Amino acid sequence: MFRLASRMAKPKKRYVCQACGSVSHRWQGQCADCAEWNTLVEDAPATVFSMKHDLSSGGRAVEFVDLDKPGALPTRQPTGLAEFDRALGGGLVPGSAILLGGDPGIGKSTLLLQAAAKIARDGHGVVYVSGEEATAQVRMRAARLGLSDAPVKLAAATGVRDILTTLGALDAAPKLLVIDSIQTMHSDTIEGAPGTVSQVRGCAFELIRFAKENGVALVLVGHVTKDGNIAGPRVLEHMVDVVMSFEGERSHQYRILRALKNRFGAVDEIGVFAMAGDGLEEVDNPSMLFLSGRDEPMAGSAVFPAIEGTRPVLVEIQALIVRLQSGATPRRAVVGWDSGRLAMLLAVLESRCGLNFSSAEVYLNVAGGYRLSDPAADIAVAAALISAMADKPLPARSVWLGEVSLAGEIRPVAHGALRLREAAKLGFDRGFGPSDVKGGSSSLSYDGLGQLANLVDRIIGNS
Repeated sequence: MFRLASRMAKPKKRYVCQACGSVSHRWQGQCADCAEWNTLVEDAPATVFSMKHDLSSGGRAVEFVDLDKPGALPTRQPTGLAEFDRALGGGLVPGSAILLGGDPGIGKSTLLLQAAAKIARDGHGVVYVSGEEATAQVRMRAARLGLSDAPVKLAAATGVRDILTTLGALDAAPKLLVIDSIQTMHSDTIEGAPGTVSQVRGCAFELIRFAKENGVALVLVGHVTKDGNIAGPRVLEHMVDVVMSFEGERSHQYRILRALKNRFGAVDEIGVFAMAGDGLEEVDNPSMLFLSGRDEPMAGSAVFPAIEGTRPVLVEIQALIVRLQSGATPRRAVVGWDSGRLAMLLAVLESRCGLNFSSAEVYLNVAGGYRLSDPAADIAVAAALISAMADKPLPARSVWLGEVSLAGEIRPVAHGALRLREAAKLGFDRGFGPSDVKGGSSSLSYDGLGQLANLVDRIIGNS
């Protein structure tokens, strides 16, 4: 009768979605959970036992500690790039795992190679493992960036067992370990090709375990999908301590490093870089980057003081209104802002302020390729639309901020005083927004607005 206890059930086939990690027992064209097409791939079956096992004994005891136990907290390691450290929250934490994603060619490898070289030059051990490029290709990039003299240990490998065996044979664990990229890693203990859900999850687990046990700061480069999300199972983002996104348009010189998850610092903090011939350069004042070329006031242009983490960034919002002569359907085109929020704002302007946009094409653009998600940009967008419709430039050196409700009210925004102080530093002398903003700069004249109709009167009436 004991023969049934060791008998295993027959394994069944299972298919794992490469986008969200959900499991299905039969193949189908569309994933039932995330609605992605052609993402189900047959995975190695899990071992299923015919009866439950008792896990309450046979293991080793786990040590518990008190929250107030005395001891030295881990100290951060600066990367030598101030903007990178800002996004991280102050630098690399020993034993932390960082996942860096971004579009192909955006500059992820360049950024990490520059940071690795600076840390290595400070006398710390750095290992850079490339699974996508040969060592000669990485050395060519290092020569172009002027980093060939940095004592970085470089290797081209994809086997996790080989990488961990080599790291274990070193005299001391490195301070920084870069894996470029996690989708190219392969573990011989897991069935499946590199990049599958099981391989990505298993390889990341082994690398993170090594980093935690040896106090190594681990950086994993991740591929992204066409939607901009990090490819692979969603559980990968839960396993790491920090998730960072390297954003920007390849046609523009700027790059934004954004922290989406950070167990050691603030979320939504950003670092700004500019791509140059000799690599990525730090941008100390990103507002000047997004406001360049504003020589004369122009109709349809408004400046909005955005907040990214703890940093205020001034960006220019541009609007263009084209009246249609025929009965064609007007077009709405938006770049850098939510198209649904633009439709809502146009409806409020028509319903509460009597402006007619139904027979006009509306084009809205955030200059420099910047992407806005801050609801405080409503007033700046409305001001640009009204200015474009009336063909009247807004007051020179003015900023606009505030959220618009469906009733046409202008609501308060977070960090209003901080936004105004940053505008005053850059030479702006007038601000418009909700009436309850206090604590701004004394050098900036501020006009409070209660209703969206007051904004229309000020712009069209030119008061």
